[in-house]
Amino acid sequence: MTVIDIHCHTAGIGAGGSGCFISPRMRKSWKYRFYLSSFGVTDTELQREGDGLVLQRVSEGLAASTRVQAAVVLALDGVVDSRGELDRERTELYIPNEFLADQCRRYPNLLFGASVNPLRPDALERLSAAAEAGAVLVKWLPSIQGTDPADRRLVPFYRRLAELGLPLLTHTGREESFTGADNALADPARLRLPLEEGVTVIAAHCASSGTSGGERNRERILPLFAAYPNLYADISALTQVNRLGHLQWALGHRELHDRLLYGTDMPLPATGLTSPWFHLFSLGLSTARRLAAIRNPWDQDVALKLALGMPEAMLQNAARLLRID
Repeated sequence: MTVIDIHCHTAGIGAGGSGCFISPRMRKSWKYRFYLSSFGVTDTELQREGDGLVLQRVSEGLAASTRVQAAVVLALDGVVDSRGELDRERTELYIPNEFLADQCRRYPNLLFGASVNPLRPDALERLSAAAEAGAVLVKWLPSIQGTDPADRRLVPFYRRLAELGLPLLTHTGREESFTGADNALADPARLRLPLEEGVTVIAAHCASSGTSGGERNRERILPLFAAYPNLYADISALTQVNRLGHLQWALGHRELHDRLLYGTDMPLPATGLTSPWFHLFSLGLSTARRLAAIRNPWDQDVALKLALGMPEAMLQNAARLLRID
């Protein structure tokens, strides 16, 4: 069965007519060049060759992996204003569905992950269009997009998701990749509504950071797993330097193993933030040295997670959920 990275990002500045957008504030941040570098591109290259270059580099890196065969690349809808239009003043990163769907069709190892802000007046039509374009899931980042998963106005959206059979991959826990975030919207307890409406929900990062209601988010998500068999989580970013120990915590709950999905949060493994050296205490010197010598970021990520206790069988869970051989 295909091993799928269920959580992979892209980026774009609007070059080549992509429609992508990065806010001036984000482009002035040190994070901008840092992330571009981790994708293996420069601003100058994007201006010359277009934003599709990022997807080309992602596909090439993935093709060189011996452990991972495909990745779900995620679009990102923006904040919407009172008219339901894209609010460029409050949107830090925008990756439109149309651009990403077209790019993913060019590379057999890239799967299209759509993104639709449910507050758009035509959100249901956008969902249907994404499904027709081959989307395998829908991605939300509530703390950045300004959407509350517990908002009952979203019930029609959830029902359409369930009808289409599209899982909802939504960020849970504190968000630190952007210059600002409303982290109250990433409280895993807010996922009860879509779960009750029959949506297959994937809690990105397994709620592994931050607190809500005076309780650690990773503890707040456990009762939801017990109550809703349609709840899953990905293990992307759990080896990041600021999340040390979170992977072992998740793996310690053996009842969750069939519902934990492999993901990288690429380009994070290419930034050095998930280096095996940060896990020296858990791995030992010889293992950390061996893993650090693995050059392909997907291969290193798989090897690191296996060394920290991830069962080999867990690599198959994402393909099984998405029904991809």
